[in-house]
Amino acid sequence: MLQRPVEPKQYTSIRLTEHLALQEIRPSIGTVGDAYDNALMETVNGLYKAECIRTTVFHDGPYKTIADVEYATAGWVDWYNNRRLHSTLGNVPPVEFEQVHYAALNPEPQPT
Repeated sequence: MLQRPVEPKQYTSIRLTEHLALQEIRPSIGTVGDAYDNALMETVNGLYKAECIRTTVFHDGPYKTIADVEYATAGWVDWYNNRRLHSTLGNVPPVEFEQVHYAALNPEPQPT
């Protein structure tokens, strides 16, 4: 019986699955072509468009160049990670919450 050759995307999927298994990493993908984290990506993309692209909070006036978009995007990413108060995180910025989290995992050694 003749077998169909493996298509490149199937081969990539097989290789990715094998690599993740070897590294003991659980993939964030379910069935073929279906990502569990797609909703998170779509949410962040929607926030970016609403908070950065469709407003003038991170830029003055309409965008005229790619550099205008890049500059506004850099400002939005900085704000989003470093100054935005996140209610789920106790109204602290994500970077502050992350610092506290990792400090609790790795406390400073105390002198004995």
